[in-house]
Amino acid sequence: MKKLLSSILLLLTLSTISFAQKVNPAKWTWSLSKPNPEVGETVDVIFTVSIQKDWYLYSSDFDPDLGPTVTTIKFTPNDSYETVGSLKAINPSRKFDKEIWNGEYSYFKGKAEFRQTVKILKDKINIDGAYDSQSCSDVTGMCVPIKGAFLIEAQSATAKKTDDKKPNLDSLKAVEEAAKLKADSATIVPTDSVSSDSSAVSGDTLTISDRDEEKPEETSLWGFFLLALGGGFVALLTPCVYPLIPMTVSYFTKQKGGLQKALLYGFFIIAIYVLFGTIIAYAFGQAAPNFISTHWIPNMLFFIVFVVFGVSFLGWFEIVLPSSFVNKIDAQSDRGGIGGIFFMAFTLVLVSFSCTGPVAGTILSLGSQGQILRPIIGMFGFGLAFAIPFTLFAIFPNWLQNLPKSGGWMNSVKVILGFLELALALKFLSTADQTYHWHILDREVYLAAWIVIFSLIGLYLLGKIQMPHDSKLDKVSVPRTLLAIVVLTFVVYMIPGMFGAPLKALSGWLPPMETQDFVIGGESSSVETSSNADPNFPKKVKYDEFLKLPLGLHGFFDYKEAVAYAKQVNKPLFIDFTGHGCVNCRKMEAAVWSNPEVKKRIENDYVLVALYVDDKTELPKSEWYKSKDDGLEKTTIGDQNLDFEITRFNGNAQPYYCLVDPNNDSKTLVKPRAYNENIEEFIKFLEDGKAKFNKK
Repeated sequence: MKKLLSSILLLLTLSTISFAQKVNPAKWTWSLSKPNPEVGETVDVIFTVSIQKDWYLYSSDFDPDLGPTVTTIKFTPNDSYETVGSLKAINPSRKFDKEIWNGEYSYFKGKAEFRQTVKILKDKINIDGAYDSQSCSDVTGMCVPIKGAFLIEAQSATAKKTDDKKPNLDSLKAVEEAAKLKADSATIVPTDSVSSDSSAVSGDTLTISDRDEEKPEETSLWGFFLLALGGGFVALLTPCVYPLIPMTVSYFTKQKGGLQKALLYGFFIIAIYVLFGTIIAYAFGQAAPNFISTHWIPNMLFFIVFVVFGVSFLGWFEIVLPSSFVNKIDAQSDRGGIGGIFFMAFTLVLVSFSCTGPVAGTILSLGSQGQILRPIIGMFGFGLAFAIPFTLFAIFPNWLQNLPKSGGWMNSVKVILGFLELALALKFLSTADQTYHWHILDREVYLAAWIVIFSLIGLYLLGKIQMPHDSKLDKVSVPRTLLAIVVLTFVVYMIPGMFGAPLKALSGWLPPMETQDFVIGGESSSVETSSNADPNFPKKVKYDEFLKLPLGLHGFFDYKEAVAYAKQVNKPLFIDFTGHGCVNCRKMEAAVWSNPEVKKRIENDYVLVALYVDDKTELPKSEWYKSKDDGLEKTTIGDQNLDFEITRFNGNAQPYYCLVDPNNDSKTLVKPRAYNENIEEFIKFLEDGKAKFNKK
């Protein structure tokens, strides 16, 4: 019986996910920070959002061109108030996304708060407007636009004292009746989170369990710490650092209290690197990461710095600090005591800079693009890797006998790091190139550079090429051979990407497929029709000057235009409710649509129409209309597409796929599908829709 019940629950869950009904995962409420302010006084309009478990809401304070829908709140101007300054998001979390957006966004979980300062101008206060946001779920893979209107009516403190004939309940009732014409689809009711004063109105009636805000960045920070720790261990193997280990450890083991001094020495190494990280974090602050990750100036600066680091590691020249400065610090280490140990640690950091500087700089540059703790945590991990061997060998000096001897292998480590620095430099150039549409480093150019760089690493490991400071290599060791196999296998994996292979494992590092100039067996992404396109397909479709389909597919962006063409060719419609800021839409395109069997069926059996629900392009006034769902006027492409999804298909999440008969589009041919990367199920979905259409 338990197994039967579990199976039923599982099926119900899967059916709920695959047939995404209209959901409302975020509940908006609003109030004034002071219920009855004086005329001339400034107060905050406070917007509070309760967010359902396993969902998150995008904030308002990141680059709107990044991709996700930025929360916006528009106020309708009138003579009772004026806005002061811009909208403020209160303590959102931040995350750097490499795979989809290649940039940092901010978001809320559990509860969100936004504040807008206003100045009161009249006794009778009337503040109204609309909010636009997006909530997504990591569990279901759905993204849902959250839109609605707000209305706050209140009186100044002076008017309140002179008017005792209007109780709060009557005022609230008036607010509710006025707001019904403008609020989102759910009923407007007062909430427990605010008082029953007329200055507070709820945006919908969805019941959401409150919970403390989570700390979703912990996993990301832990991963970055491990990356920095690994970078520190690699830097230890370079010729600037490795020979210093036995020399330094021998110094401590020969002194009285050497163990304690060695521990203190290791502590100071960590402290010095953490200090550097703290300075970087303080200099960049909270607002800089988004600027650093998207603006061309820091990205081009990082590109140049990494190229300089790379060619330095290859042996062209060495980056060294002024010898006079290093000698002054070294002289301080003779003072003895705690101060002397500190300056010994500082001297190690400075002397090894020519080898450790590029590695530490790489970690700092990557850290500066995330949240404010990343540079500090990165430098802690890097310094910890340095401190561990000095401390352990001081505790167990006999281990030094098993330490591999210094030799030419250390320069090999340095050279490989140089090649990796050059490969990483291209990522920063690519970011600037994509953001500003320079088209310098399109996908196949980027791949060609990586193929060459990693091929050179493989040849170098096999001893086929040598760098200026390398020792003569008579034989290739087994470890070098195995590492060469790994590197050259990676090269072979990348080669099909030159001809259009998706290379999903590198999707977070490569420029988007749309920048690919040529695809063997297909067409360029810039070509409007694919190789399987109907010769009668129109050369120009509505909105194709700024909206594009993935994978070289041909289709439409306007529903009426798609219906007319589908009737002409007698094919069912494949409706793709999507969004520019929909992460899971891009994942579905890369993981499912790219499958040859799926793509073939979409091309041959259906007329594809992509309806972007978050596009902000304003339509001509003649095309505006008032929605039957929420009573709001729909003025943009995105608003009308979302309203169409809600009113026709009772869904408001993306991705959302509907198959319909263009001659009778009042209902779908089969149950719509949401986010699900199972290719076999998606093929069955398409096959079932085609069979149902053919029967009709």
